[in-house]
Amino acid sequence: MIQAIGLTSNTRKARPPAVDDVSFEARAGHVTGLLGAPGAGKTTALKLMLELQQGRGVTYFRGRPLHRIAHPSREVGVLMGEVPGHPARTVRGQLRMLCAAAGVPVRRADEVLEVVGLVSLRDERLGALSRGMDRRLGLACALLSDPHTLVLDDPADGLCARERRWLHGILRAHATQGGTVLFTTDDPKEAARTADRVVTLEQGRLVADQEAADFARTRLRPRVAVRSPHAARLGSLLTKEARTAQRSVEVVREEGNRLSVYGSTCADVGEIAFRHGILVHQLADETGDMGPAPTESAEEGEHRTEEPPSETADANGLSPLPPPISVRQAPSPLRPLRYELRRAAGVGTGYLAAAAVLVTSALLSVLLARIGHTPQPRLLAAWPRELPLPPAALGAGLLGAVAFGEEFRHPALATDRGTVPRRLGLLTAKLLVASGTALMLAFLTVGCDLEVLYLVYGRELTGVPSDWLSLSASWLGLVVGCAWAGVLAAGIFRSTAAGLAAVLAVPIVVVPLVQKVSQGPSVRTAAGFPERLRELVLMQWPFGGERYLAAGVRVLAQPVGGALMLSLAALLCAYLLTTLRSRVR
Repeated sequence: MIQAIGLTSNTRKARPPAVDDVSFEARAGHVTGLLGAPGAGKTTALKLMLELQQGRGVTYFRGRPLHRIAHPSREVGVLMGEVPGHPARTVRGQLRMLCAAAGVPVRRADEVLEVVGLVSLRDERLGALSRGMDRRLGLACALLSDPHTLVLDDPADGLCARERRWLHGILRAHATQGGTVLFTTDDPKEAARTADRVVTLEQGRLVADQEAADFARTRLRPRVAVRSPHAARLGSLLTKEARTAQRSVEVVREEGNRLSVYGSTCADVGEIAFRHGILVHQLADETGDMGPAPTESAEEGEHRTEEPPSETADANGLSPLPPPISVRQAPSPLRPLRYELRRAAGVGTGYLAAAAVLVTSALLSVLLARIGHTPQPRLLAAWPRELPLPPAALGAGLLGAVAFGEEFRHPALATDRGTVPRRLGLLTAKLLVASGTALMLAFLTVGCDLEVLYLVYGRELTGVPSDWLSLSASWLGLVVGCAWAGVLAAGIFRSTAAGLAAVLAVPIVVVPLVQKVSQGPSVRTAAGFPERLRELVLMQWPFGGERYLAAGVRVLAQPVGGALMLSLAALLCAYLLTTLRSRVR
Protein backbone atom coordinates (compact mmCIF):
# COMPACT_ATOMS: atom_id res chain seq x y z
CA MET A 1 0.00 0.00 0.00
CA ILE A 2 1.15 3.53 -0.83
CA GLN A 3 0.17 6.47 1.35
CA ALA A 4 1.15 9.89 -0.04
CA ILE A 5 0.57 12.69 2.46
CA GLY A 6 0.90 16.42 1.74
CA LEU A 7 3.20 16.20 -1.28
CA THR A 8 4.37 19.71 -2.13
CA SER A 9 7.25 20.64 -4.41
CA ASN A 10 9.59 23.54 -3.72
CA THR A 11 8.72 26.80 -5.46
CA ARG A 12 11.06 28.62 -7.82
CA LYS A 13 11.10 32.35 -8.55
CA ALA A 14 7.76 33.02 -6.87
CA ARG A 15 5.97 30.56 -9.16
CA PRO A 16 3.29 28.26 -7.74
CA PRO A 17 4.55 24.78 -6.85
CA ALA A 18 4.21 22.09 -9.48
CA VAL A 19 2.55 19.89 -6.84
CA ASP A 20 0.62 21.51 -3.98
CA ASP A 21 -0.57 19.49 -0.96
CA VAL A 22 -1.46 16.27 -2.76
CA SER A 23 -2.57 13.30 -0.64
CA PHE A 24 -3.93 9.97 -1.84
CA GLU A 25 -3.66 6.22 -1.32
CA ALA A 26 -2.90 3.33 -3.67
CA ARG A 27 -4.13 0.10 -2.09
CA ALA A 28 -2.53 -3.31 -2.37
CA GLY A 29 -4.23 -5.64 -4.83
CA HIS A 30 -5.49 -2.68 -6.88
CA VAL A 31 -4.32 -0.67 -9.88
CA THR A 32 -4.35 3.07 -9.26
CA GLY A 33 -4.14 5.59 -12.09
CA LEU A 34 -2.73 9.09 -11.59
CA LEU A 35 -4.48 11.11 -14.29
CA GLY A 36 -3.68 14.59 -15.50
CA ALA A 37 -2.93 16.64 -18.58
CA PRO A 38 0.72 17.29 -19.50
CA GLY A 39 2.13 19.67 -16.89
CA ALA A 40 -0.44 18.74 -14.24
CA GLY A 41 2.31 17.55 -11.87
CA LYS A 42 2.10 13.76 -12.23
CA THR A 43 5.83 13.15 -12.74
CA THR A 44 6.75 15.63 -10.02
CA ALA A 45 4.45 13.84 -7.61
CA LEU A 46 6.16 10.52 -8.35
CA LYS A 47 9.61 12.08 -7.85
CA LEU A 48 8.53 13.46 -4.49
CA MET A 49 7.20 10.05 -3.49
CA LEU A 50 10.46 8.34 -4.50
CA GLU A 51 12.61 11.05 -2.84
CA LEU A 52 14.15 11.96 -6.18
CA GLN A 53 13.20 15.62 -5.74
CA GLN A 54 13.24 17.86 -2.71
CA GLY A 55 9.96 19.06 -1.29
CA ARG A 56 7.55 18.63 1.58
CA GLY A 57 5.33 15.73 2.48
CA VAL A 58 5.94 12.07 3.14
CA THR A 59 5.13 8.82 1.37
CA TYR A 60 4.83 5.44 3.06
CA PHE A 61 5.36 2.18 1.22
CA ARG A 62 3.70 -0.46 3.38
CA GLY A 63 4.17 1.78 6.38
CA ARG A 64 7.77 2.88 5.79
CA PRO A 65 9.26 5.84 3.90
CA LEU A 66 11.68 4.92 1.15
CA HIS A 67 14.81 6.05 3.00
CA ARG A 68 13.92 3.68 5.85
CA ILE A 69 13.82 0.64 3.55
CA ALA A 70 17.08 -1.30 3.49
CA HIS A 71 16.67 -2.51 -0.10
CA PRO A 72 14.35 -0.08 -1.95
CA SER A 73 14.56 -1.94 -5.27
CA ARG A 74 13.04 -5.02 -3.61
CA GLU A 75 10.08 -3.00 -2.35
CA VAL A 76 9.45 -0.59 -5.24
CA GLY A 77 9.94 -1.21 -8.96
CA VAL A 78 10.21 2.11 -10.78
CA LEU A 79 9.90 3.24 -14.40
CA MET A 80 10.63 6.95 -14.81
CA GLY A 81 11.30 8.34 -18.27
CA GLU A 82 13.72 6.50 -20.51
CA VAL A 83 15.74 3.59 -19.18
CA PRO A 84 18.93 5.08 -17.67
CA GLY A 85 21.92 3.24 -19.06
CA HIS A 86 24.93 3.63 -21.33
CA PRO A 87 23.77 3.61 -24.99
CA ALA A 88 26.48 1.10 -25.90
CA ARG A 89 25.42 -1.43 -23.26
CA THR A 90 23.36 -4.41 -24.37
CA VAL A 91 19.86 -5.10 -23.08
CA ARG A 92 20.95 -8.30 -21.35
CA GLY A 93 24.11 -6.65 -19.99
CA GLN A 94 22.04 -3.86 -18.46
CA LEU A 95 19.77 -6.30 -16.68
CA ARG A 96 22.64 -8.50 -15.49
CA MET A 97 24.36 -5.43 -14.06
CA LEU A 98 21.18 -4.50 -12.19
CA CYS A 99 20.88 -8.09 -10.95
CA ALA A 100 24.30 -7.73 -9.31
CA ALA A 101 23.26 -4.43 -7.71
CA ALA A 102 19.98 -5.82 -6.38
CA GLY A 103 21.44 -9.13 -5.21
CA VAL A 104 19.15 -11.34 -7.32
CA PRO A 105 20.25 -14.37 -9.36
CA VAL A 106 21.62 -13.65 -12.82
CA ARG A 107 19.02 -15.93 -14.43
CA ARG A 108 16.41 -13.36 -13.40
CA ALA A 109 17.52 -11.20 -16.35
CA ASP A 110 16.47 -13.87 -18.85
CA GLU A 111 13.18 -14.47 -17.02
CA VAL A 112 12.04 -10.86 -17.23
CA LEU A 113 13.27 -10.56 -20.82
CA GLU A 114 10.98 -13.42 -21.76
CA VAL A 115 8.02 -11.84 -19.99
CA VAL A 116 8.39 -8.46 -21.72
CA GLY A 117 9.12 -10.01 -25.12
CA LEU A 118 12.71 -8.82 -25.57
CA VAL A 119 14.48 -12.18 -25.82
CA SER A 120 15.24 -11.64 -29.51
CA LEU A 121 16.68 -8.18 -28.72
CA ARG A 122 18.81 -9.15 -25.71
CA ASP A 123 22.04 -8.35 -27.59
CA GLU A 124 20.71 -5.04 -28.93
CA ARG A 125 22.36 -1.81 -27.75
CA LEU A 126 20.27 0.48 -25.57
CA GLY A 127 20.87 3.38 -27.92
CA ALA A 128 19.28 1.46 -30.82
CA LEU A 129 15.97 0.67 -29.07
CA SER A 130 12.75 2.28 -30.23
CA ARG A 131 10.48 4.10 -27.80
CA GLY A 132 8.20 1.11 -27.41
CA MET A 133 11.09 -1.31 -26.83
CA ASP A 134 12.57 1.11 -24.30
CA ARG A 135 9.30 1.04 -22.34
CA ARG A 136 9.38 -2.76 -22.38
CA LEU A 137 12.94 -2.72 -21.05
CA GLY A 138 11.92 -0.23 -18.38
CA LEU A 139 9.15 -2.57 -17.27
CA ALA A 140 11.68 -5.43 -17.17
CA CYS A 141 13.94 -3.34 -14.92
CA ALA A 142 10.98 -2.57 -12.65
CA LEU A 143 10.06 -6.27 -12.34
CA LEU A 144 13.65 -7.45 -11.91
CA SER A 145 13.74 -7.56 -8.10
CA ASP A 146 10.22 -9.01 -7.75
CA PRO A 147 8.98 -5.87 -5.93
CA HIS A 148 5.71 -5.54 -4.09
CA THR A 149 4.97 -2.09 -5.54
CA LEU A 150 5.19 -0.83 -9.11
CA VAL A 151 5.45 2.94 -9.73
CA LEU A 152 5.35 3.65 -13.46
CA ASP A 153 5.41 7.03 -15.20
CA ASP A 154 3.36 6.84 -18.42
CA PRO A 155 4.32 3.21 -19.13
CA ALA A 156 2.13 2.97 -22.26
CA ASP A 157 3.89 5.79 -24.08
CA GLY A 158 5.09 4.57 -27.48
CA LEU A 159 3.05 1.34 -27.41
CA CYS A 160 0.43 0.41 -29.96
CA ALA A 161 -3.12 -0.60 -28.97
CA ARG A 162 -2.26 -4.32 -28.79
CA GLU A 163 0.84 -3.63 -26.69
CA ARG A 164 -1.19 -1.41 -24.39
CA ARG A 165 -3.61 -4.26 -23.73
CA TRP A 166 -0.64 -6.52 -22.98
CA LEU A 167 0.80 -3.93 -20.55
CA HIS A 168 -2.53 -3.54 -18.81
CA GLY A 169 -2.65 -7.32 -18.40
CA ILE A 170 0.79 -7.24 -16.75
CA LEU A 171 -0.33 -4.55 -14.31
CA ARG A 172 -3.57 -6.39 -13.54
CA ALA A 173 -1.70 -9.67 -12.96
CA HIS A 174 0.69 -7.97 -10.53
CA ALA A 175 -2.23 -6.48 -8.59
CA THR A 176 -4.09 -9.81 -8.59
CA GLN A 177 -1.12 -11.41 -6.82
CA GLY A 178 -1.42 -8.85 -4.03
CA GLY A 179 0.92 -6.15 -5.33
CA THR A 180 0.36 -2.41 -5.52
CA VAL A 181 0.38 -0.66 -8.90
CA LEU A 182 0.50 3.12 -9.45
CA PHE A 183 0.85 4.49 -12.98
CA THR A 184 0.40 7.89 -14.60
CA THR A 185 -1.44 8.71 -17.78
CA ASP A 186 -2.93 11.70 -19.56
CA ASP A 187 -5.64 9.63 -21.29
CA PRO A 188 -8.91 9.47 -19.30
CA LYS A 189 -10.13 6.49 -21.32
CA GLU A 190 -6.97 4.51 -20.53
CA ALA A 191 -7.36 5.34 -16.85
CA ALA A 192 -10.98 4.17 -16.88
CA ARG A 193 -10.17 0.93 -18.70
CA THR A 194 -7.07 0.00 -16.68
CA ALA A 195 -7.35 1.33 -13.14
CA ASP A 196 -9.51 0.33 -10.20
CA ARG A 197 -9.17 3.84 -8.80
CA VAL A 198 -8.40 7.12 -10.59
CA VAL A 199 -6.69 10.07 -8.89
CA THR A 200 -7.00 13.24 -10.98
CA LEU A 201 -4.56 16.17 -10.82
CA GLU A 202 -5.05 19.63 -12.33
CA GLN A 203 -2.33 22.28 -12.09
CA GLY A 204 -0.63 20.43 -9.27
CA ARG A 205 -3.73 20.01 -7.11
CA LEU A 206 -5.87 17.00 -6.36
CA VAL A 207 -9.32 17.49 -7.89
CA ALA A 208 -10.79 13.97 -7.73
CA ASP A 209 -10.11 10.59 -6.13
CA GLN A 210 -12.70 8.12 -7.40
CA GLU A 211 -13.38 4.50 -8.08
CA ALA A 212 -13.08 3.68 -11.77
CA ALA A 213 -16.85 3.20 -12.17
CA ASP A 214 -17.61 6.57 -10.58
CA PHE A 215 -14.89 8.20 -12.67
CA ALA A 216 -16.35 6.78 -15.89
CA ARG A 217 -19.83 7.97 -14.93
CA THR A 218 -18.89 11.49 -13.83
CA ARG A 219 -15.81 12.35 -15.90
CA LEU A 220 -16.53 10.49 -19.14
CA ARG A 221 -19.55 10.43 -21.40
CA PRO A 222 -20.52 8.34 -24.46
CA ARG A 223 -20.60 9.69 -27.99
CA VAL A 224 -21.34 8.48 -31.47
CA ALA A 225 -18.54 8.73 -34.05
CA VAL A 226 -19.83 9.38 -37.57
CA ARG A 227 -17.97 9.65 -40.86
CA SER A 228 -19.86 10.81 -43.92
CA PRO A 229 -19.04 12.72 -47.12
CA HIS A 230 -22.05 14.92 -46.21
CA ALA A 231 -21.00 15.55 -42.63
CA ALA A 232 -22.07 19.22 -42.59
CA ARG A 233 -25.58 18.44 -43.81
CA LEU A 234 -25.96 15.51 -41.42
CA GLY A 235 -24.82 17.67 -38.51
CA SER A 236 -27.42 20.30 -39.31
CA LEU A 237 -30.19 17.67 -39.55
CA LEU A 238 -29.17 16.11 -36.22
CA THR A 239 -29.27 19.51 -34.51
CA LYS A 240 -32.64 20.34 -36.06
CA GLU A 241 -34.18 17.00 -35.08
CA ALA A 242 -32.91 17.35 -31.50
CA ARG A 243 -34.32 20.87 -31.23
CA THR A 244 -37.70 19.70 -32.54
CA ALA A 245 -37.80 16.75 -30.10
CA GLN A 246 -36.51 18.99 -27.30
CA ARG A 247 -33.57 16.67 -26.56
CA SER A 248 -30.08 17.72 -25.45
CA VAL A 249 -27.81 16.64 -28.31
CA GLU A 250 -24.42 18.20 -29.04
CA VAL A 251 -22.86 17.80 -32.49
CA VAL A 252 -19.16 18.60 -32.82
CA ARG A 253 -17.63 18.95 -36.29
CA GLU A 254 -14.08 17.59 -36.31
CA GLU A 255 -11.34 17.14 -38.87
CA GLY A 256 -12.32 16.05 -42.37
CA ASN A 257 -15.74 14.41 -42.65
CA ARG A 258 -16.01 13.31 -39.01
CA LEU A 259 -18.69 14.17 -36.48
CA SER A 260 -18.90 13.46 -32.75
CA VAL A 261 -22.49 13.33 -31.50
CA TYR A 262 -23.03 13.57 -27.72
CA GLY A 263 -26.39 12.67 -26.17
CA SER A 264 -27.60 10.38 -28.94
CA THR A 265 -27.26 6.76 -30.04
CA CYS A 266 -26.09 4.92 -33.13
CA ALA A 267 -29.67 3.86 -33.85
CA ASP A 268 -31.02 7.44 -33.79
CA VAL A 269 -28.20 8.83 -35.92
CA GLY A 270 -28.46 5.96 -38.42
CA GLU A 271 -32.23 6.38 -38.73
CA ILE A 272 -31.94 10.12 -39.43
CA ALA A 273 -29.26 9.54 -42.03
CA PHE A 274 -31.34 6.81 -43.71
CA ARG A 275 -34.52 8.94 -43.83
CA HIS A 276 -32.67 11.77 -45.56
CA GLY A 277 -30.64 9.57 -47.90
CA ILE A 278 -27.23 10.48 -46.47
CA LEU A 279 -24.36 8.05 -47.05
CA VAL A 280 -22.54 7.04 -43.84
CA HIS A 281 -19.04 5.49 -43.86
CA GLN A 282 -18.70 4.97 -40.11
CA LEU A 283 -21.12 4.74 -37.22
CA ALA A 284 -19.73 3.60 -33.84
CA ASP A 285 -20.07 4.17 -30.11
CA GLU A 286 -17.09 5.72 -28.36
CA THR A 287 -16.25 7.12 -24.95
CA GLY A 288 -15.09 10.72 -24.86
CA ASP A 289 -13.73 12.88 -22.07
CA MET A 290 -15.36 15.92 -20.53
CA GLY A 291 -12.76 18.30 -21.83
CA PRO A 292 -13.73 21.12 -24.18
CA ALA A 293 -11.57 19.83 -27.04
CA PRO A 294 -13.39 20.62 -30.30
CA THR A 295 -11.05 18.53 -32.41
CA GLU A 296 -9.62 15.09 -31.98
CA SER A 297 -6.67 13.57 -33.76
CA ALA A 298 -7.13 10.49 -35.86
CA GLU A 299 -4.75 8.66 -33.57
CA GLU A 300 -6.97 9.28 -30.54
CA GLY A 301 -10.03 8.24 -32.49
CA GLU A 302 -8.61 4.80 -33.04
CA HIS A 303 -8.69 4.01 -29.30
CA ARG A 304 -12.23 2.63 -29.17
CA THR A 305 -13.91 1.41 -26.04
CA GLU A 306 -15.95 -1.35 -27.61
CA GLU A 307 -15.72 -3.24 -24.32
CA PRO A 308 -16.95 -1.58 -21.11
CA PRO A 309 -14.52 0.77 -19.34
CA SER A 310 -14.37 -1.50 -16.29
CA GLU A 311 -12.76 -4.29 -18.27
CA THR A 312 -9.05 -4.16 -17.54
CA ALA A 313 -7.69 -7.57 -18.56
CA ASP A 314 -6.85 -8.84 -22.00
CA ALA A 315 -9.38 -11.03 -23.72
CA ASN A 316 -7.03 -14.00 -23.41
CA GLY A 317 -6.61 -13.58 -19.65
CA LEU A 318 -3.95 -12.03 -17.46
CA SER A 319 -0.45 -11.60 -18.85
CA PRO A 320 2.21 -13.87 -17.34
CA LEU A 321 4.60 -12.52 -14.73
CA PRO A 322 8.14 -13.72 -14.03
CA PRO A 323 8.28 -16.36 -11.30
CA PRO A 324 8.78 -15.06 -7.76
CA ILE A 325 12.26 -15.05 -6.30
CA SER A 326 12.13 -17.81 -3.70
CA VAL A 327 15.68 -17.47 -2.37
CA ARG A 328 17.38 -14.11 -2.18
CA GLN A 329 21.09 -13.68 -1.74
CA ALA A 330 22.17 -12.60 1.72
CA PRO A 331 23.64 -9.09 2.04
CA SER A 332 27.25 -9.28 0.95
CA PRO A 333 30.02 -6.70 0.64
CA LEU A 334 30.86 -8.27 -2.73
CA ARG A 335 27.57 -7.12 -4.26
CA PRO A 336 28.79 -3.59 -5.15
CA LEU A 337 32.01 -5.13 -6.47
CA ARG A 338 30.08 -7.46 -8.81
CA TYR A 339 28.00 -4.53 -9.99
CA GLU A 340 31.07 -2.41 -10.69
CA LEU A 341 32.83 -5.22 -12.55
CA ARG A 342 29.81 -5.75 -14.83
CA ARG A 343 29.43 -2.01 -15.30
CA ALA A 344 33.06 -1.55 -16.31
CA ALA A 345 33.18 -4.61 -18.57
CA GLY A 346 29.82 -3.98 -20.24
CA VAL A 347 30.97 -1.19 -22.58
CA GLY A 348 34.04 -0.73 -24.73
CA THR A 349 35.22 2.54 -23.15
CA GLY A 350 37.79 0.88 -20.91
CA TYR A 351 39.15 -1.38 -23.63
CA LEU A 352 39.51 1.47 -26.11
CA ALA A 353 41.19 3.72 -23.55
CA ALA A 354 43.63 0.96 -22.55
CA ALA A 355 44.51 0.26 -26.19
CA ALA A 356 45.07 3.97 -26.85
CA VAL A 357 47.34 4.20 -23.78
CA LEU A 358 49.45 1.21 -24.85
CA VAL A 359 49.88 2.47 -28.42
CA THR A 360 50.69 6.03 -27.31
CA SER A 361 53.13 4.84 -24.67
CA ALA A 362 54.97 2.54 -27.10
CA LEU A 363 55.32 5.28 -29.72
CA LEU A 364 56.52 7.78 -27.11
CA SER A 365 59.14 5.37 -25.75
CA VAL A 366 60.53 4.76 -29.24
CA LEU A 367 60.60 8.50 -29.95
CA LEU A 368 62.34 9.28 -26.64
CA ALA A 369 64.93 6.58 -27.27
CA ARG A 370 65.64 8.03 -30.71
CA ILE A 371 66.07 11.55 -29.34
CA GLY A 372 68.28 10.31 -26.49
CA HIS A 373 69.21 11.99 -23.16
CA THR A 374 66.21 10.35 -21.45
CA PRO A 375 66.78 8.35 -18.23
CA GLN A 376 65.83 4.72 -18.51
CA PRO A 377 63.01 4.87 -15.91
CA ARG A 378 61.32 7.66 -17.83
CA LEU A 379 61.98 5.79 -21.06
CA LEU A 380 60.22 2.67 -19.80
CA ALA A 381 57.29 4.75 -18.55
CA ALA A 382 57.21 6.83 -21.78
CA TRP A 383 57.21 9.99 -19.68
CA PRO A 384 58.82 13.02 -21.35
CA ARG A 385 59.68 15.89 -19.06
CA GLU A 386 57.41 18.13 -21.14
CA LEU A 387 54.31 16.11 -20.16
CA PRO A 388 52.76 16.49 -16.69
CA LEU A 389 51.92 12.76 -16.50
CA PRO A 390 52.78 9.63 -18.49
CA PRO A 391 50.10 8.08 -20.74
CA ALA A 392 49.45 5.20 -18.32
CA ALA A 393 48.71 7.58 -15.42
CA LEU A 394 46.46 9.74 -17.59
CA GLY A 395 44.64 6.63 -18.84
CA ALA A 396 44.16 5.32 -15.30
CA GLY A 397 42.82 8.71 -14.20
CA LEU A 398 40.44 8.81 -17.15
CA LEU A 399 39.09 5.33 -16.41
CA GLY A 400 38.68 6.26 -12.76
CA ALA A 401 36.77 9.42 -13.71
CA VAL A 402 34.56 7.45 -16.09
CA ALA A 403 33.74 5.00 -13.29
CA PHE A 404 31.79 7.64 -11.37
CA GLY A 405 31.08 10.03 -14.22
CA GLU A 406 28.92 7.40 -15.93
CA GLU A 407 26.82 7.06 -12.79
CA PHE A 408 25.72 10.67 -13.18
CA ARG A 409 25.46 10.70 -16.96
CA HIS A 410 23.67 7.34 -17.19
CA PRO A 411 22.42 6.73 -13.61
CA ALA A 412 21.45 3.05 -13.68
CA LEU A 413 20.90 3.10 -9.90
CA ALA A 414 18.93 6.37 -9.85
CA THR A 415 15.71 4.85 -8.52
CA ASP A 416 17.50 3.09 -5.67
CA ARG A 417 18.90 5.96 -3.60
CA GLY A 418 18.24 9.29 -5.25
CA THR A 419 20.16 10.65 -8.23
CA VAL A 420 23.25 8.51 -7.61
CA PRO A 421 23.70 6.39 -4.49
CA ARG A 422 26.53 7.76 -2.34
CA ARG A 423 27.10 4.56 -0.43
CA LEU A 424 30.60 3.91 0.85
CA GLY A 425 30.33 0.31 -0.35
CA LEU A 426 29.89 1.52 -3.93
CA LEU A 427 32.83 3.92 -3.54
CA THR A 428 35.01 1.12 -2.18
CA ALA A 429 34.07 -1.12 -5.10
CA LYS A 430 34.94 1.59 -7.59
CA LEU A 431 38.27 2.25 -5.90
CA LEU A 432 39.12 -1.46 -5.93
CA VAL A 433 38.19 -1.93 -9.58
CA ALA A 434 40.03 1.27 -10.51
CA SER A 435 43.11 0.01 -8.63
CA GLY A 436 43.04 -3.34 -10.43
CA THR A 437 42.60 -1.64 -13.78
CA ALA A 438 45.43 0.81 -13.04
CA LEU A 439 47.82 -1.96 -11.98
CA MET A 440 47.09 -3.98 -15.12
CA LEU A 441 47.60 -0.86 -17.21
CA ALA A 442 50.90 -0.09 -15.45
CA PHE A 443 52.31 -3.59 -16.00
CA LEU A 444 51.10 -3.80 -19.60
CA THR A 445 52.52 -0.37 -20.42
CA VAL A 446 56.01 -1.18 -19.15
CA GLY A 447 55.89 -4.61 -20.80
CA CYS A 448 54.84 -3.19 -24.16
CA ASP A 449 57.45 -0.45 -23.97
CA LEU A 450 60.18 -3.00 -23.18
CA GLU A 451 59.08 -5.23 -26.05
CA VAL A 452 58.96 -2.38 -28.56
CA LEU A 453 62.32 -1.01 -27.45
CA TYR A 454 63.84 -4.50 -27.79
CA LEU A 455 62.40 -4.93 -31.30
CA VAL A 456 63.63 -1.54 -32.49
CA TYR A 457 66.92 -0.99 -30.65
CA GLY A 458 67.94 -4.37 -29.22
CA ARG A 459 68.94 -5.24 -25.64
CA GLU A 460 70.85 -2.06 -24.76
CA LEU A 461 67.71 -0.23 -23.59
CA THR A 462 65.94 -3.13 -21.87
CA GLY A 463 68.08 -3.63 -18.78
CA VAL A 464 66.59 -3.68 -15.29
CA PRO A 465 67.58 -0.61 -13.19
CA SER A 466 69.42 -1.30 -9.96
CA ASP A 467 66.83 0.59 -7.85
CA TRP A 468 63.92 -1.24 -9.46
CA LEU A 469 62.09 -1.67 -6.15
CA SER A 470 61.64 2.00 -5.36
CA LEU A 471 61.00 2.78 -9.02
CA SER A 472 58.28 0.10 -9.19
CA ALA A 473 56.68 1.41 -6.00
CA SER A 474 56.72 4.95 -7.38
CA TRP A 475 55.30 3.84 -10.72
CA LEU A 476 52.47 1.76 -9.26
CA GLY A 477 51.67 4.38 -6.63
CA LEU A 478 51.48 7.10 -9.29
CA VAL A 479 49.13 5.15 -11.56
CA VAL A 480 46.84 3.93 -8.76
CA GLY A 481 46.80 7.37 -7.14
CA CYS A 482 45.71 8.99 -10.42
CA ALA A 483 42.93 6.41 -10.77
CA TRP A 484 41.69 7.12 -7.25
CA ALA A 485 41.84 10.87 -7.81
CA GLY A 486 39.69 10.45 -10.93
CA VAL A 487 37.12 8.35 -9.05
CA LEU A 488 36.82 10.71 -6.08
CA ALA A 489 36.76 13.92 -8.10
CA ALA A 490 34.14 12.60 -10.52
CA GLY A 491 32.02 11.51 -7.54
CA ILE A 492 32.25 14.94 -5.96
CA PHE A 493 31.77 17.12 -9.03
CA ARG A 494 29.46 14.66 -10.88
CA SER A 495 31.43 14.85 -14.09
CA THR A 496 34.02 12.78 -15.93
CA ALA A 497 35.72 15.93 -17.18
CA ALA A 498 36.03 17.25 -13.64
CA GLY A 499 37.60 13.97 -12.55
CA LEU A 500 40.22 14.11 -15.29
CA ALA A 501 40.87 17.79 -14.52
CA ALA A 502 41.56 16.87 -10.89
CA VAL A 503 44.11 14.28 -12.05
CA LEU A 504 45.91 16.86 -14.21
CA ALA A 505 45.82 19.40 -11.41
CA VAL A 506 48.15 17.26 -9.27
CA PRO A 507 51.34 17.77 -11.32
CA ILE A 508 50.36 21.17 -12.71
CA VAL A 509 49.04 22.91 -9.59
CA VAL A 510 49.67 20.87 -6.44
CA VAL A 511 53.28 19.81 -7.11
CA PRO A 512 54.56 23.40 -7.62
CA LEU A 513 52.81 24.43 -4.39
CA VAL A 514 54.36 21.54 -2.46
CA GLN A 515 57.79 22.32 -3.85
CA LYS A 516 57.42 25.99 -3.01
CA VAL A 517 56.45 25.20 0.58
CA SER A 518 59.11 22.54 1.06
CA GLN A 519 61.89 24.82 -0.23
CA GLY A 520 61.05 27.60 2.23
CA PRO A 521 63.76 28.61 4.75
CA SER A 522 61.58 27.87 7.79
CA VAL A 523 60.78 24.29 6.88
CA ARG A 524 62.96 21.49 8.23
CA THR A 525 64.05 18.86 5.74
CA ALA A 526 62.97 15.23 6.04
CA ALA A 527 66.29 13.86 4.81
CA GLY A 528 67.25 10.56 6.37
CA PHE A 529 63.67 9.71 7.35
CA PRO A 530 63.80 6.18 5.86
CA GLU A 531 66.95 5.37 7.85
CA ARG A 532 65.52 6.72 11.10
CA LEU A 533 62.32 4.78 10.50
CA ARG A 534 64.33 1.58 10.05
CA GLU A 535 66.15 2.26 13.31
CA LEU A 536 62.83 2.85 15.11
CA VAL A 537 61.51 -0.57 14.15
CA LEU A 538 63.51 -2.92 16.39
CA MET A 539 62.28 -6.25 15.01
CA GLN A 540 62.99 -7.37 11.46
CA TRP A 541 60.02 -7.57 9.10
CA PRO A 542 59.46 -10.99 7.50
CA PHE A 543 60.56 -11.50 3.90
CA GLY A 544 62.53 -8.25 3.96
CA GLY A 545 59.46 -6.11 4.55
CA GLU A 546 61.55 -3.18 5.78
CA ARG A 547 62.82 -2.68 2.22
CA TYR A 548 59.30 -2.24 0.90
CA LEU A 549 58.47 0.11 3.76
CA ALA A 550 61.51 2.21 3.03
CA ALA A 551 60.65 2.26 -0.68
CA GLY A 552 57.14 3.47 0.12
CA VAL A 553 58.49 6.22 2.36
CA ARG A 554 60.84 7.38 -0.41
CA VAL A 555 57.86 7.58 -2.76
CA LEU A 556 55.98 9.84 -0.34
CA ALA A 557 59.05 12.04 0.05
CA GLN A 558 58.97 12.85 -3.67
CA PRO A 559 57.07 16.00 -4.74
CA VAL A 560 54.62 14.11 -6.97
CA GLY A 561 53.98 11.46 -4.33
CA GLY A 562 53.38 14.00 -1.57
CA ALA A 563 51.17 16.13 -3.79
CA LEU A 564 49.14 13.09 -4.83
CA MET A 565 48.63 12.03 -1.21
CA LEU A 566 47.50 15.53 -0.26
CA SER A 567 45.07 15.63 -3.19
CA LEU A 568 43.63 12.21 -2.36
CA ALA A 569 43.16 13.15 1.30
CA ALA A 570 41.36 16.37 0.34
CA LEU A 571 39.15 14.61 -2.21
CA LEU A 572 38.25 11.83 0.22
CA CYS A 573 37.28 14.33 2.91
CA ALA A 574 35.18 16.28 0.41
CA TYR A 575 33.44 13.10 -0.74
CA LEU A 576 32.63 12.10 2.84
CA LEU A 577 31.23 15.56 3.55
CA THR A 578 28.97 15.47 0.48
CA THR A 579 27.83 11.99 1.47
CA LEU A 580 26.90 13.14 4.96
CA ARG A 581 25.08 16.17 3.57
CA SER A 582 23.01 14.01 1.21
CA ARG A 583 22.06 11.68 4.07
CA VAL A 584 21.10 14.55 6.37
CA ARG A 585 18.76 15.92 3.70
